[in-house]
Amino acid sequence: MIITPKIRGFICTTSHPEGCAAHVQQQIDYVQAQPPLKNPPKRVLVVGASTGYGLASRIVPAFGGGAATLGVFFEKEPTEKKSASAGWYNSAAFEEAAAAAGLYAKSFNGDAFSHEMKKLVIAAIQADLGQIDMIVYSLASPRRVDPDTGEIYKSCLKPTGETFTNKNLNTDKKEIESVTIEPANEDEIAQTVRVMGGEDWKLWIDALADAGVLAEGFKTVAYNYIGPEVTWAIYTDGTIGRAKLHLEKTAEDMNTRFGDKTALVSVNKALVTQASSAIPVVPLYISLLYKVMKSKGLHEGCIEQIQRLFADHYDASNGPTLDDKGRVRIDDWEMRADVQAEVAKVWNEVTTENLDALADFAGYRQEFHRLFGFGLPGIDYDAEVDPQRKIPSIPAPVA
Repeated sequence: MIITPKIRGFICTTSHPEGCAAHVQQQIDYVQAQPPLKNPPKRVLVVGASTGYGLASRIVPAFGGGAATLGVFFEKEPTEKKSASAGWYNSAAFEEAAAAAGLYAKSFNGDAFSHEMKKLVIAAIQADLGQIDMIVYSLASPRRVDPDTGEIYKSCLKPTGETFTNKNLNTDKKEIESVTIEPANEDEIAQTVRVMGGEDWKLWIDALADAGVLAEGFKTVAYNYIGPEVTWAIYTDGTIGRAKLHLEKTAEDMNTRFGDKTALVSVNKALVTQASSAIPVVPLYISLLYKVMKSKGLHEGCIEQIQRLFADHYDASNGPTLDDKGRVRIDDWEMRADVQAEVAKVWNEVTTENLDALADFAGYRQEFHRLFGFGLPGIDYDAEVDPQRKIPSIPAPVA
């Protein structure tokens, strides 16, 4: 079949297996072109490992440090007539590349929030690796099923306290418009915290600790975003921000239990990901930010960000450098005063008519397409392609 992008809002319902594989290989090539990691973790578990920062967090220790990796994700498998989700194809390509490089890689497709998934992963660690040195928690989900009660929690993207109105980029119409979002109620805030806070991160660490599969001196990291004041109402001060405060408190509690700098929150740069594309205001901000950072030679994608996290922080002799709230900041280039001053200036000036001149909307759209395997060089998108791809370590479903 010929696979073309079918985009609805911030979702693309198709993905291209060869394009996704090429995208993964580009990231591997980047890592292999950097100096090898000096003190990498050798056994890494990534929860939320199939796209964006999570995928990069699997690629960097594997191809930059020779790590054995386990990846957990929830992706749609392909059929004879329908493409898989991009994360499925990414993971298939990662495992193929890992096998060619002689690296251990095992993947798990299912509900990462469940007790059953944790048991499956622990059994694999016990059988194959004994213990693990690092756990990366990079899960992004709109809902979570409580593993004990079965209750379904749903997250929302809303401000707290007051109604929020600001500019927004309608990416379908390529138009600047105004968006108004009513504030979340207490139940919506609480549910967002249950989905996107640190509760499940803690459950993973507790389960791994109880099973005795955490190596002495293990490290764990989860990801966050802060951004500029223009996004705070919908992000940092909104429902997501409440969840991320819980995430940071969870890290503090883990450090009390396991030791200083065991659990860290890394504040990462704003990038085009499946998660960020869904947040009002953020696509416009990213389009403006890309223009400024590219002009200054500062632009990074997920793989460059995570390479810096490992090389500049986890490889450092004294360990990661932290801010005054105990967080790693690999958003430091984004938050430079000169970068933010220029973005703030054009934010006030941007309209539908001058969007192309002031923003890098073309770059935003290109990155969005690449998430799903489209727009990669060297791929014939007019050619027939078999949508079926296997992830070698995942058993085929029973007929």
